[in-house]
Amino acid sequence: MAVVSLEKISKRYTGASGHLAVDNVDLNIADGEFMVLLGPSGCGKSTTLRMIAGLESITSGVLSIDGRVMNNVAAKDRDIAMVFQSYALYPHMSVEENLGFGLRRRKIDNAEIERRVKATAELLGLADLLQRKPHALSGGQRQRVALGRAMVREPTVFLFDEPLSNLDAALRVNTRNELIKQHHRLRSTMIYVTHDQVEAMTMGTRICVMNGGRVAQIGAPLDVYWNPADTFVARFLGSPPMNLFNTQIASAAGGHLAENAFLRAPLMRWQSGTLQGMAGKTAIFGVRAEDLHLESDAVPGQKHGSIKGRAFAVEPLGAETLLLVETEPGVECTARLSRHLKVRPGDEVELFFPTEATFLFDSGSGRAVGSDRS
Repeated sequence: MAVVSLEKISKRYTGASGHLAVDNVDLNIADGEFMVLLGPSGCGKSTTLRMIAGLESITSGVLSIDGRVMNNVAAKDRDIAMVFQSYALYPHMSVEENLGFGLRRRKIDNAEIERRVKATAELLGLADLLQRKPHALSGGQRQRVALGRAMVREPTVFLFDEPLSNLDAALRVNTRNELIKQHHRLRSTMIYVTHDQVEAMTMGTRICVMNGGRVAQIGAPLDVYWNPADTFVARFLGSPPMNLFNTQIASAAGGHLAENAFLRAPLMRWQSGTLQGMAGKTAIFGVRAEDLHLESDAVPGQKHGSIKGRAFAVEPLGAETLLLVETEPGVECTARLSRHLKVRPGDEVELFFPTEATFLFDSGSGRAVGSDRS
């Protein structure tokens, strides 16, 4: 296990474009932590991982593992194991040979290789598959072999570059749970790259949301979900994404309101002093789909706001139904409602939400307006 530290790490590619792929990333990963780098394609997460692995050079900044600077240390000498999106198994080798290949290359004693391979195969449920070739394995079994090949090396840090992207939905869930289980068993430092927010929320001790090569926010999954730093994080972390609306901040007796033609919401989470300078100005108001209800009594004992509009799509998903509402031309709102929903496209609806479940962002910077009750 190890502590991994990134201090103002940047990566700029040479050439005419001079593309800055990673920009001043500061990140400290604790011993035994499962850190997830999350973001859309092109945000710099895989490049950051590859710099940690030694597969990409570092333009500026300092990378250290357990206090040892790694900037100029070769990948093979970093005591790191990496699991790629493609399993990268040798098709002509058996599972046993694939598991032991890296150890043989390092001239480890044969008895030690056999011990590690057998122990890892037992741990991952591969003991009965040691003589099979990769073509005779399922996708989940191949992923376990790729994980096992990393585990037998007993590295200080595990790196995962979107390892579940090639799996179907059911297998992705099973393999995700397998990785969570192995992290609990090994207690190793793991750094995992994904664009899938479900993977990030369910697997990570902490998540680092990246956007445009920069760190947008770092924190425990639920902390980031309920306290997004800006509108990018608010929209990216959540399915469906958070509903965001441009709104006016109005003064009213006893407090402030977010309101426009279709929205009216008391801003109970924010003290009057926080909003005083925003009165009469435009801000961005947010509410998540799961906090919207068709009846105001769905939030008993709480102040509530409401959104009015016309339903234009109903998406039954079995356990729940998504209702898509057009509040005004070009402005949409999504609500996650009961599977017994009776609304039809074209119906006029009013959606209610508790004021405690609302968000407010600056219209210029997109940064969250801090609430004393967050």
